[in-house]
Amino acid sequence: MKIVVLSDNRGRDGMLETEHGLSVYLRTAQFKCLLDVGASDKFIRNAQRMGIDIKAVDFLFISHGHADHIGGLPAFLELNKTATVILSKNLFGQIYFSGRNGFHAINIDFDFTPYADRFIYVASEKAFSNEMTLLSASSNLYSSPKANQTLYKDAGNGIESDDFNHELIFSYGSEDLFVYTGCAHKGLLNILESVSSSADKKIGTVMGGFHLLDSDKERAYETPAEVASIAMVLKKNYPDTSFITGHCTGEKVYELLSKQMGNQLNRFYTGYTTVR
Repeated sequence: MKIVVLSDNRGRDGMLETEHGLSVYLRTAQFKCLLDVGASDKFIRNAQRMGIDIKAVDFLFISHGHADHIGGLPAFLELNKTATVILSKNLFGQIYFSGRNGFHAINIDFDFTPYADRFIYVASEKAFSNEMTLLSASSNLYSSPKANQTLYKDAGNGIESDDFNHELIFSYGSEDLFVYTGCAHKGLLNILESVSSSADKKIGTVMGGFHLLDSDKERAYETPAEVASIAMVLKKNYPDTSFITGHCTGEKVYELLSKQMGNQLNRFYTGYTTVR
């Protein structure tokens, strides 16, 4: 299994473009898959520079409806004529908003009707093989990220707090699972609890944003003690799991997690590549 980050907030190679978005390429023995498409078509240009053929992708998984993860979908559909697109059945029926840096919409305005025959909609859980499963986080055992308090939606009844009924989790593997969290709006611990309850398999690798933002003068999010508590649960419940994060995981939060988790935690960036 080869994993390449095509789009992220951070970068190390000046030849690759960065943005506030996330797109990950996953190649297995069975298929070529994209996990989200970032905020624009930058993932396509980065893929070309790294020798990855987006036209050959078999599946595209969309984690949720925010523009930093779905903004590149029109460009993808124009370039790739055959891939199946998998997403939540709730995604297109809602408009999404953020209250950070001024109240503004964070969905995309595009008519996907001509491509409807390429979409597969998931309600709560769907297995596409013995190895690939999409599911929503059903556990509420742990707190959700405090940054969720700045996110809203309109599903036709006016603006309300986003309950993230449009968020799905991707898991892959016959033995040790690879789990992609997207932005983990339902909470990383709730997501892992849901995956563990759904599949009788060990979680080997977890990758994605954790939606744990750094507090600033305007807003306070998780305290250092709360971040440390999350790290302690991860170490206790998933001692052999590798965690790779970036995008919506703050710099200070990452450092706090890293102090507790050590080599269990790594950071990705645009161009990050690993083989598992």
